[in-house]
Amino acid sequence: MNIFNLFKKKVVKPSAPLTIDELSQLIINRLYTANDEFIRGYELIKKYPRSVSILGSARFKPDNIYYKQAESLAARIVRELNYAVVTGAGPGIMEAANKGAFQAGGKSLGFAIKLPNEQKVNDYLTEYVEFEYFFSRKTLLFFSAETYIYYPGGFGTMDELFEILTLIQTKEIPRVPVILVGREFWTPLLKLIDDTLYHEANTINLEDQSIYKIVDNEEEIIEIIRNAPFRQE
Repeated sequence: MNIFNLFKKKVVKPSAPLTIDELSQLIINRLYTANDEFIRGYELIKKYPRSVSILGSARFKPDNIYYKQAESLAARIVRELNYAVVTGAGPGIMEAANKGAFQAGGKSLGFAIKLPNEQKVNDYLTEYVEFEYFFSRKTLLFFSAETYIYYPGGFGTMDELFEILTLIQTKEIPRVPVILVGREFWTPLLKLIDDTLYHEANTINLEDQSIYKIVDNEEEIIEIIRNAPFRQE
């Protein structure tokens, strides 16, 4: 595969390899874009030193139970705790959390990703930043939140979950609450982690499984957030 195709900005013929000058310009352009995304993202986060990141499937509709729960929880987070709510700015759980925060009069932030199918930014954002690269977007989603809340989701949610678990496990970021909402959904995955990663393969330690916790009770989630340490980074 031609290396230029990896960046998905233009389509070039396989028989037309990049010249050194073209590759150099490509790298410069990508570095400039990523740097700009980090700057805009950090400038937004700096305005809201206390926040909760809420993640989950983009496919859930307003009649879904998890959508309703995320909307309700986000409203309480901004109303009772005065924290900003941060999401990926898209539909589904992201929309639900932003909607709850927005309609409760709180700060509803989004880090949107540009996708080939042009995923629409939801209508419940007080401020947002748009990204071309997943890596820079995820860095901002995981920057200085007091708590991370995961609702059921697909590959993207799993990617975001295991990234935060790895960052905490390796002490790249301070230990903060990681809450999994939806016992029926998460239990098989956590059993796989315990049975295979811990007991069979011995690729994680027992204490690594204490990084996360399934919590379905809204009152308990609110108390966990209320008692979470304030991250100063």
